[in-house]
Amino acid sequence: MEKRWRMPTLLNQVCIVDRFLEHLVEIGLIAENPVAVLRRQYNAKQNKPIWRALASPNPDEALAALRRPAPYGSVLGDFMREHVALMRSRGYQYETQAHWLLRFDRFLQANPELAGASLETMLARWATAKPTRNHAAECQKLGRILTKARYRLDPRIPPKRFNARSEREVAREHRRPHIFSPADVRRLLDVARSYPSPDAPLRPMALYTMVVLAYCAGLRRSELAGLDLGDVDLQSDTITIRETKFYKTRILPLTGSVMAELRAYIDARRRAGAPQDPRSGLFWHDHFNDRYAPVVVSTMITNVMRRAGFKPPFGRTGPRVHDLRHSMVVNRILQWYRSGINPQDRLRYLSTYMGHRDINSTLVYITVTQDLLQEASERFRAVGAPCLNMEALS
Repeated sequence: MEKRWRMPTLLNQVCIVDRFLEHLVEIGLIAENPVAVLRRQYNAKQNKPIWRALASPNPDEALAALRRPAPYGSVLGDFMREHVALMRSRGYQYETQAHWLLRFDRFLQANPELAGASLETMLARWATAKPTRNHAAECQKLGRILTKARYRLDPRIPPKRFNARSEREVAREHRRPHIFSPADVRRLLDVARSYPSPDAPLRPMALYTMVVLAYCAGLRRSELAGLDLGDVDLQSDTITIRETKFYKTRILPLTGSVMAELRAYIDARRRAGAPQDPRSGLFWHDHFNDRYAPVVVSTMITNVMRRAGFKPPFGRTGPRVHDLRHSMVVNRILQWYRSGINPQDRLRYLSTYMGHRDINSTLVYITVTQDLLQEASERFRAVGAPCLNMEALS
């Protein structure tokens, strides 16, 4: 079995056995799925690693190698778990911060000699675990989180002030967004429409519509994947984005051209035999009769960027899917300038449309391009320069 493990036939057989064991649990012939018991025992995320270990020449050693530290099993585990639960009860998603805390928790479990040390000592040891700047910046943020949480429980210990230099260095090296021009977006749409997909005829049109919404409505990849058929209102020309980042729900009006593309896709989706239940995924594929997952949405749009020549065939360099959202903001502000509209008066509306908490989150998306700089300079020359001349004359 070990030699044949990578064969698709064996993987399908494993899935069949898993479903059979779950069926035995449902009808009461066995108390628990033994593979699920092993998965919990060794803290594995999926059943396949368990099956791979059982199929190896030495199953005991292979299973022992799978064992991962239990979440929040360190000396600070309860403290960190309660802090995450508190922040989520206050309305924060707290996903990234929870990942930082879990990494720190695994480090503490791997170094039991730190159990009696102070929090500052633990953080100092954690900072030396990796020499990268990203890790140093993460340690700074983690220290700020933990010291504030400790201060909440014991006001006698004030939060420690950290040097923000490492965070600034990481922010300075952060990849600059790629701003797609309207001509670039047309190129992406042409490539998406002709995307080769003989086994899934609906996929090119679904991919085309995803790119349309990602650019014209500035949707995130998770928002694209989370759209239901019922979220599209063909009467009022709007779409509803439900419970996304910061737990916000917003209704977005769309232009007539975007709605025409949505109507064409929904019609093609119906002809392809997709379910018409309003709660079914808008972007549906017939292979699993389900919606596309966010990671699949990202992978497919990235492949379109590669085929269009904006990204190399391999690697992480080049534009990201999220850069379509950046491009929407920059090109909208550029259009306002060219129409004689003051962007400052419209930014709060754009912030609401994007689903941001405040205008400061929207300002992050404003990348100064050459076209934007030229339009701003022309606006200053027409409005600001005469004022300066009047002051000089007086």
